[in-house]
Amino acid sequence: MWADPEAPRLISCVLQPFPSPSSFPAEPQVFRVLLTSLFTNVSSAEVSGVALLGDVPIFALDPANWSIHFHWPWAHQATAEGDMEKIKSHSKLLLRNVVRYVHEMVQQAQMDYPLVVQIRVGCLLHPNRTSWGFMDVGEGGRDLTAFKVERQCWEPQQPSLLAELVSKSLTSKKAITGLLEHLLSITCQSYILTLCRYGRADLERQETPMATVFARTPRPDQLLLVCHVTGFYPQPISVAWLRDGQEVPPGPALNTSTILPNADLTYQLRSVLAVVPHDGHSYACRVHHRSLGTRSLLIPWENRSTAPTISITITVLLLVATASAGGFWWWKRR
Repeated sequence: MWADPEAPRLISCVLQPFPSPSSFPAEPQVFRVLLTSLFTNVSSAEVSGVALLGDVPIFALDPANWSIHFHWPWAHQATAEGDMEKIKSHSKLLLRNVVRYVHEMVQQAQMDYPLVVQIRVGCLLHPNRTSWGFMDVGEGGRDLTAFKVERQCWEPQQPSLLAELVSKSLTSKKAITGLLEHLLSITCQSYILTLCRYGRADLERQETPMATVFARTPRPDQLLLVCHVTGFYPQPISVAWLRDGQEVPPGPALNTSTILPNADLTYQLRSVLAVVPHDGHSYACRVHHRSLGTRSLLIPWENRSTAPTISITITVLLLVATASAGGFWWWKRR
């Protein structure tokens, strides 16, 4: 969750030229900054934060000295343009004003330390050029207040004295609310487009998924078919099970995990289907992903329960053939 009190008035509002249609991303893009602040007493505050475009990290805030570290060279170049350069140059002053404001609110509401304040701010940009800005503040893991961009006011998100006090206080600062409306409606949109322009290669990269299917038997009357899909990027993916060529509908027998990150900035997930052993059906795991285009991965499950019998049969046949050949050779020698 998110907030930005007093210091924004130090930043002048610079109207950006409206971008050309070709510069708009083909899919919705979300830029967000997440800040977490731990206030242990009246004279201390530990602040950490990260900025993301979708699931791609853009920069991080060093809690030791509040300096900004960029994850990509192109992110640093994109931030050096327009309002974002001014915000970056005043970032430490902005944070000091946030910390001072929180301490003031704690005193007015007669709250006790320690407390944790969470802030989320950013915007969503659609391909049709519409955008939606957001800014939320939370305390102790609960929503506290939210900034309504279209009305330039703060609304309490819980029925508490602190939520009412903070919302009323921030709404009364008209210079700040007006500047926030500009930053969330114009500057944020422009920053997304600039990031997309500088970082197109990294933001639009695609990694093809790899999938394997295997089985587990938790008990004699149940067989779990597991489809493990990994190494894909970006995150959106569709994984389904087919029974005799027909998609298995959602139900208690089907369990698909959430998408989890890999260390190489790709993703993975598992889909598990519970079936009855030797039910006579054929099963396959089907994977759709953007990197595959119109194609899909189809990985059938091979019932390996007959493999030992086949191996034994082949071995016996080989032994019989070898013995026959040996016997024939011995008979000819005699």
